[in-house]
Amino acid sequence: MTAEIRGARRAMPPMLLALCLAAALSAPVHAQDEPSGPRVDSTRQGQRLDTDGNHAAARAIFLQLIETAPDPAAKAAAQRRMAISYGFEGNCAKAVGYEELVLGYWATRESAEPQNAFFQEGETANEAARLCIDAGDLATAERMYRRGNEMALKEPEPKTHPRSLWDYRLAHAMARLAARRGNAAEAHRQVDQARKILASDSAMAAGQARYLPYLVGYVALYTKDFTTAETELTKATELNKNDPFMQVLLAMTYEKTGRKDLAMERYRKAYDLATGHTPPAAFARPYAARKLGAP
Repeated sequence: MTAEIRGARRAMPPMLLALCLAAALSAPVHAQDEPSGPRVDSTRQGQRLDTDGNHAAARAIFLQLIETAPDPAAKAAAQRRMAISYGFEGNCAKAVGYEELVLGYWATRESAEPQNAFFQEGETANEAARLCIDAGDLATAERMYRRGNEMALKEPEPKTHPRSLWDYRLAHAMARLAARRGNAAEAHRQVDQARKILASDSAMAAGQARYLPYLVGYVALYTKDFTTAETELTKATELNKNDPFMQVLLAMTYEKTGRKDLAMERYRKAYDLATGHTPPAAFARPYAARKLGAP
C-alpha cells in the first residue's frame, strides 16, 4: 500500500471509505471496453465524489484502481482520472505528476500505434497545462502547452490531425497566458495568429472556430476590456452551451461590472453544468460553488 493511499484513507471516516472502495473490490475485473463492470462503476463513483467535492474519497478509489489495474492501458486511464481529481483542488504539481505517468504509457505505444500515441501525448500534455493555467501556475502551464505541441507534431504520416490544429491550440494557449500575465500586446498578437491559422485551414476551422470567441473574451476579461469580454463570452456560451468554464468567465465579467444578479445566474448555470470529470468542470464546479456559497 502506498503512502498516498494511506493518507487518502486517513482523510475520511472508515465507514465512508469502505463504501467508496466496495465497488472497486467486490468483483473480478472485466474487459476494459465493457460499458459497465466493477472498474467502470468505481470510476464513475470516483468522478461523482469529485463533483460533490469529496476529493479524498474520490482519490482513494482512483488509487485503488491504479494498484489493481489489469494492464498498462487501464492503469494510465486511472492515473488520468487522478490528475483531474487533483485539478478540482487546483493542485497543479500533483496533476502534472500523474499526467506524466500517462505520458509514459503513451511513449510505450509509439511503435505499435504512432499516430494515436503522439496524438494522445499532445492531448495529455495539453490537459495538464489546462489544469495548471486554471490553478494559476502559468510557468508550468506554458511548459506543458509547448511540450504538448512538440509531441503532437511528431505524429508520422499519414497524419490523423493536421499541424494547423496544434499550431492553433498553441496560439490559443499563448494568448491566454499572455493575458493572465497582463501583457495585452502579446495576447492580441497571439489572437491574431490564431485567426490566421483558422483562416488557413477551413477543414480544421470547421471544428475549432467555435473556440475563438472564448479566446477573444478570455483575453478581454483579463486585460480589463469588459465590453468586449461580455460580447465575445456571450457568443462563446451560445456556441458551447454545455461548457461550464465559459459560463464562469461570463459570470466573472458581470461581477467585474457590478451586475451581481446576472453573475449569480451564470455561476448557478456553471455549477449545474459542471458534472463531468474534465478540466473545465474541475475549475468551474468548485469556483462556482464558492461564489454561490454551496457546500
